[in-house]
Amino acid sequence: MEISGKTAFVTGGASGLGAAAVRALHAAGATVGIFDRDVGKGQAIADELGGRFFALDVADAAEAEAAVNAAVAALGVPSVLVNCAGIGTAARIVGRDGPMPLDAFERIVRVNLVGSFNMMRLCAHAMSLGEPDTNGQRGVIISTASVAAFEGQIGQAAYAASKGGIVSLTLPAAREFARFGIRVLAIAPGLFLTPLLEGLPQETKDGLAAAIPNPARLGRPEEFAALVRAMVENDYLNGEVVRLDGALRMQAK
Repeated sequence: MEISGKTAFVTGGASGLGAAAVRALHAAGATVGIFDRDVGKGQAIADELGGRFFALDVADAAEAEAAVNAAVAALGVPSVLVNCAGIGTAARIVGRDGPMPLDAFERIVRVNLVGSFNMMRLCAHAMSLGEPDTNGQRGVIISTASVAAFEGQIGQAAYAASKGGIVSLTLPAAREFARFGIRVLAIAPGLFLTPLLEGLPQETKDGLAAAIPNPARLGRPEEFAALVRAMVENDYLNGEVVRLDGALRMQAK
């Protein structure tokens, strides 16, 4: 799908992988709607690039519906949705203080998996009402999984389960949306230099990078964004989860 002249929505677009995707899509000629809870950072990027910012909790049905409706009214029907909003906290299922609180598990699954599904359902509906391009395509939906979906480490049970759900959602959604000309994909990043890792000591970052075969460094957000762009532009790529990890395979801990 040609990106130039299209409208793209990016959740988690105020920082990290989401912000990189926003910049790449803007550079390719898209009008970008930025969705995030961080009003300050989100509005700053929107002002810089000439996009629009919409505040929401992606896992809240009413907030997401209102934000998507407002974005469609302001920017037009989206041709691209990139789901980057997510959280991740480490906790053992059974720790020193007993079992993990159930609400801690539910919160991660709700933001990462339910939030991605929530935006998918709303944007796929909006896309389905738009006009197809000359190849019969109406849209592309890209969600963010993780290598933890395949090799979740000790302490990552909730995070791995949420990202595994995104992996499992990709193919059935792609099959269902085929009749609309909407493709569905996911990216499973490895260790990327996002704000979470940027705050770690250099020695710790070097230790993480040493586990990555090639290149032996942390991933760069612009590399994630480059894959987003390639996925949008390649009409024959559909129903697939692509690992972006430098051949990393996570150990148990």
